[in-house]
Amino acid sequence: MSRPGAYVLLEDGARFDGESCAAAGHAVGEVVFTTGMSGYQESLTDPSFAGQLVTFTYPHIGNYGVSQEAMESERIWARAAIMREAVNREDAPGAERGWLDWLTDCGVPAITGVDTRALVRHIRDAGTMRGGIFTDDVPESRARELVVAEPPMAGQDLARLVTPAQAHTVAAAGDPRDRLRIHAIDTGIKGSIVRNLVQRGAEVTLHPCTVTSDELLATDADAFFLANGPGDPAALGYVVQTVRELIGKRPVWGICLGHQLLCQAVGLETYKLPFGHRGGNHPVKDLRTQRIEITSQNHGFAVRAPDGGGRVEADEPVRWQTDFGEAALTHVNLYDRTVEGLELLEVESATVQYHPEAGPGPNDALYQFDRFLDAVRSA
Repeated sequence: MSRPGAYVLLEDGARFDGESCAAAGHAVGEVVFTTGMSGYQESLTDPSFAGQLVTFTYPHIGNYGVSQEAMESERIWARAAIMREAVNREDAPGAERGWLDWLTDCGVPAITGVDTRALVRHIRDAGTMRGGIFTDDVPESRARELVVAEPPMAGQDLARLVTPAQAHTVAAAGDPRDRLRIHAIDTGIKGSIVRNLVQRGAEVTLHPCTVTSDELLATDADAFFLANGPGDPAALGYVVQTVRELIGKRPVWGICLGHQLLCQAVGLETYKLPFGHRGGNHPVKDLRTQRIEITSQNHGFAVRAPDGGGRVEADEPVRWQTDFGEAALTHVNLYDRTVEGLELLEVESATVQYHPEAGPGPNDALYQFDRFLDAVRSA
């Protein structure tokens, strides 16, 4: 059956043609790309993709269908999928539904037949920007109006969109007295992060992002966890203030957006990357061990280096003076030399920019969960 024509339109006027292949209608938002070769369902259900149209650089997407096991949250958060060659198989082992059937059921538009190499090269040169996917019956002039009306990602607080309405706890079976009690500020946490903590003996309580420090300090928490999530960290001043009031009281650990929020809380700055880091093949160097990990990443903002720039040229644990004493750089991205991890040396707190839970992605960094929980036990 023939598919209706469709196109991707970026705010700078660049157009990429293809065919509509999922739910009817259009979608607008920030157009980004991810370099993962698999994990398409995990990506679209990752709350960090809220407000974004995801371009997959791998050509065939949908080869193994979808399943409940691959859900990272309760729904799709990305606004659309942009693909070179979409596949709608549900006969693969473990598949419970075809990829395109599932997108249609979820009301998510998608486009296939796009020259995604050309689109990604354009984004790498011009930077991420607003855009949309539209069927051919939508005039380009109307599409441009819809794209321009969409607010830019910089300055957006999307944590309030993805955060839970109320606190809830996840724990494994067993004696509650043996569990470490981790209380997380849920700015868009992924299910695999919670699972990794619970599998290691933690009881995880997820709080709305509007929770106050007084409320958190009144709990039985052994440590506080700052999750991943979407949007601009600079728009989350209320969360940053809460984190400032937690540091030094209990151990605090952050990943991705949580890394950026903790760094802001100690007095550092964040900035928007030209086209972000998204995918499961990003090399990161651990400056303490000199080992290189291949990591999973999904972020469009980063923390400024000690000199105020975007790059860290040294392959050693350079140090900052922060509002909470000295801090050391622990990890650096080998693609663009951006900050990937930080450790506070005078209080028990640390961060990594990447996603150690590998959902999707490689398992090189899973040890970070053990390191965090071991530090909590020691504290």
